[in-house]
Amino acid sequence: MRTYHKNTERETPNIPSWTMILTQAVNTTGMMLEAYSAFHNYSIGNQLLALVQCQRRELTPGPIKTFPGWQALGRNVKRGERALVLCMPITGKRRDADPDEETATYTAFVYKPRWFVLAQTEGEEMPAPIIPEYDTERALTILNIERIPFEIMDGNCQGYARRRQIAINPVAQLPHKTFFHETAHVILGHTVEADFTDSERTPKNLREVEAEAVALLCCESLGLDGTQYCRGYIQNWLEGDVIPEQSAQKILRAADQILRAGCEQAESEQSTES
Repeated sequence: MRTYHKNTERETPNIPSWTMILTQAVNTTGMMLEAYSAFHNYSIGNQLLALVQCQRRELTPGPIKTFPGWQALGRNVKRGERALVLCMPITGKRRDADPDEETATYTAFVYKPRWFVLAQTEGEEMPAPIIPEYDTERALTILNIERIPFEIMDGNCQGYARRRQIAINPVAQLPHKTFFHETAHVILGHTVEADFTDSERTPKNLREVEAEAVALLCCESLGLDGTQYCRGYIQNWLEGDVIPEQSAQKILRAADQILRAGCEQAESEQSTES
């Protein structure tokens, strides 16, 4: 296990410091990303309705927002794009009811064309995360992980991992943190656990804690922003518990493997120069 500091000529052992970082992740106050609530949580029915419309129009599925909603994120709906139709509740008052009675109001469900998916918008493209002194594409190649397009409707989801594939939301708030988090899910074996029996699967809350703890160690080691959000995410899933020793060991190994994969070229160059 080693620490990868910027502008240093040699590596330093990092087991004590990483252990301290994991301890701080539980005990130091963290923050939650606003990105986790930037999009409306659409019902499963509306997500399926949007998906069907995307398939019919040959649109790539993705996060959903209204016209002004996308503008607030710095993106504009392309000229000529037709809005998706979703079901929305409308609350009204009965004209003949007593205003003091609960039956004075009612809720009706109507279908309105007000929404657009990411593929229907244009704006500054979100590039793949560029991390100084770390080559993400080299890391993915060495780790045998494929980057795939983000194609789910939940815009609050920052990314996801499937088997040996990862996808990052094009409007992710901290794409480098998401990169490490999703890569960690693969390296930790979380994406293949669906093939095991229920008793052998890591609980969801622990899977999220392990992956985010790896992201925390990677961000700390590379001097990247977002560690306070890593801590907030970890604390949210731990719910006052502690990181089990077995998980801590898995986290340290996975973080070291991911960092080595992206920093290997720089390490070899330093060895050659010396």
